[in-house]
Amino acid sequence: MRNQLRMLRGERGWSQADLAEKLEVSRQSVNAIETGKYDPSLPLAFKIARLFGARIEEIFEDERGDGTV
Repeated sequence: MRNQLRMLRGERGWSQADLAEKLEVSRQSVNAIETGKYDPSLPLAFKIARLFGARIEEIFEDERGDGTV
């Protein structure tokens, strides 16, 4: 799954540790999500979307990029 997390975090000047603290997860979790090694749970995806004031679909995109499964 591709995502815009690194870009959104960077726009706000937040480190991975800053974002992790806001999301109440580890910095390693933020890194794994940003690099596509880990897909967040649905509750965490909603939390991320709320934090950035965006819809989940604006942050996360499946690998195909066409919305199909």
